[in-house]
Amino acid sequence: MRIEYPIRLQSYLAKSGFGSRRSCEKLITEGRVSINTKIVVEMGIKVDADDVVMVDDVLAEPADRVFYYALHKPRGYVCTNYDPNEKLYARDLITIPENNLLFHVGRLDKESAGLILYTNDGDTAQKIMHPSSQIEKEYAVMTVEPIQRNHLEEALRGLYIDSQKPYVIKRFALKSKRWVLITLTEGKNRELRKIFSYFGYTIQRLVRIRIGPILLGDLAEGRYRPVSKSEINALLEGKNE
Repeated sequence: MRIEYPIRLQSYLAKSGFGSRRSCEKLITEGRVSINTKIVVEMGIKVDADDVVMVDDVLAEPADRVFYYALHKPRGYVCTNYDPNEKLYARDLITIPENNLLFHVGRLDKESAGLILYTNDGDTAQKIMHPSSQIEKEYAVMTVEPIQRNHLEEALRGLYIDSQKPYVIKRFALKSKRWVLITLTEGKNRELRKIFSYFGYTIQRLVRIRIGPILLGDLAEGRYRPVSKSEINALLEGKNE
């Protein structure tokens, strides 16, 4: 990973595996970042090659290469890299020496399973997660109760549940009375769970099976695979199949 100095602090942190640029900006404003032992809280600071950057007393060093992995996250695992109330971290399932540099791209809640991407490339992660990218995410949803088509058609038009912005699904395909495939593009926090709860359904299983052109396929639960640069490029180009 070639870096041209001086470089903005949030970009330096992103290239060091501390998350997307936006999440790195939050680290800075929270006073968790120091340069040469001095806490920095303002944006716009630049880092030179010989500066010592720390986050919570952890040295920040850009990796000399980028990593992209697709993981089949099982239920019960959390995507965050640290939570004092949790014990099962999805990142720990990716058993590479550079594991500590990886962070998740987007999210899956604890009770959901399926495809999630991990990388140490903060700039690419930011592009993938930005709402303007309109990258499709496809989910298989199983409910306890039979699903009514008119409810899904209503969700296509948009539902105002708990905010001024509607929850909207892009399309759906009913596979049985209780199984449906649903495609989203924005992916608000727990969006599908809120939509199904709104109509009185109990979700029994929720699995993400696709992110843009990247498929979960036959990747077993708890297993991971490298994602090629060509796959990432296709994802950024907006290809969904």
